Amino acid sequence: MMGQRGSFTIILSFAAALALMIIPLPSWLVWARPDWLALALIYWCIALPHRVGIFSGFVVGLSLDVIRGGLLGQYAASYAVIAFLAIKLHRRLRNFPVWQQALTVFLILILGQLTTLWIKGMIHEPVPIIYFWIPSITGLLLWPIVFLVLRFIRRNFHVQ
Repeated sequence: MMGQRGSFTIILSFAAALALMIIPLPSWLVWARPDWLALALIYWCIALPHRVGIFSGFVVGLSLDVIRGGLLGQYAASYAVIAFLAIKLHRRLRNFPVWQQALTVFLILILGQLTTLWIKGMIHEPVPIIYFWIPSITGLLLWPIVFLVLRFIRRNFHVQ
């Protein structure tokens, strides 16, 4: 029973991140939307790698695929890669200060974006190259806030 403590909190944080991913934004702000779901996934993979892993990333990505109505498995593959990288680096990332974590998270987000770009290229879907990278930059800038908010939630709700 102790191994499942806080599962609802983790699921609720993913649901909130998914809601932030689909909230309508003004046209000038759409390209700057950070990948909230990827940021939440990275945090939980760093904080609780024994609870949130590659399968979780796949499921979360699949839910985004279904909601956005795009190619099924596109975000699932990308988020599985993101989860893999976050778990592989979780011991190092825990020891980094938040600004260094943000730089590493930026690189993880870029690799996730490259996975998505590769999949879009395989199906010959056009991608606006300049705007495609902006979510990774906003993720870099917002990582300290996401980290502090999710750490506060994890500690206050005793997620283990």
